[in-house]
Amino acid sequence: MHYRQLGRTGLNVSVLSFGASSLGGVFRATDDNEAIRTVHVALDLGMNFIDVSPYYGATKAETVLGRALKGIPRDRFVLATKVGQYGDGIFDFSAKRVAASLDESCVRLGVDYVDLLQCHDIEFADLDQIANETLPALTKLRTAGRIGHVGITGLPLKVFPAVLDRTAPGVVETILSFCHYELNDTALDSLIPHCRQKGIGIINASPTGMGLLTERGVPSWHPASQPMIDGARRAVEYCKSVGADIVKLAVQFCSAHPGIATTLVGSANPDNIRKNIAYVEEPIDFELMARVLEILEPIHNYNFTRGRPENRDPIIS
Repeated sequence: MHYRQLGRTGLNVSVLSFGASSLGGVFRATDDNEAIRTVHVALDLGMNFIDVSPYYGATKAETVLGRALKGIPRDRFVLATKVGQYGDGIFDFSAKRVAASLDESCVRLGVDYVDLLQCHDIEFADLDQIANETLPALTKLRTAGRIGHVGITGLPLKVFPAVLDRTAPGVVETILSFCHYELNDTALDSLIPHCRQKGIGIINASPTGMGLLTERGVPSWHPASQPMIDGARRAVEYCKSVGADIVKLAVQFCSAHPGIATTLVGSANPDNIRKNIAYVEEPIDFELMARVLEILEPIHNYNFTRGRPENRDPIIS
């Protein structure tokens, strides 16, 4: 496993990291014992960064992860969780709730310190509140030694510079973006120079576009347009026709970017995690990748968005 610096945090994180939303049964019904084994396999094979949230599975993901981490030396993993989102449509980014949320997460996770605490899906928030209330509350927790670092997460790309540009240097140390750096969408690339200039570490998630680039295809709730789904399906079918695994290609594509510290993959199946880790350690078939990128070109950077109207990205489709 290779490791990269996460911005200026001083944290050295694996290029492929563990997205623990899967432990909450977010994508399918899961077996807790198998989920715990998955975490152990991830750590044993070199993944050292774990991302979770109280929102995932209505606190189940944090609870199962806490069980998995019991007895594991604290220096073996870098732990990130979130504040602000607690259920479907339930958001509270107030300073009071932030402090209570951290306490609750620590109990579930069985720790007294979180390496990275992130404002979760800030597109659903008033960004003035994020800048003037939520982030100052997280800064106080950082100063008090309760957390190591502060980050923000979201789907629309516009929310990141909107917050970074209205806060003092060093307040926000990381961003977590999903579905914007993958084979069919590289829009996150446009933010990397801005983040590098500010010393912001970049966490990428959803290398398959939440199922878009998989043989199984997208779930019924997926927000992608039909042209996106059809375009991605053509790439999936091509890979299948030549005996290639598009998931492998997707994971390799994301983890190869030197400007992205780490890419999150989620699974509650230990075999799937073994496969994903093996993918980043195998050579890339650049000829295949070029052909797949060519197939995906007609839908390149097609997107979907969400959140408050003022926080949504323009739609490209």
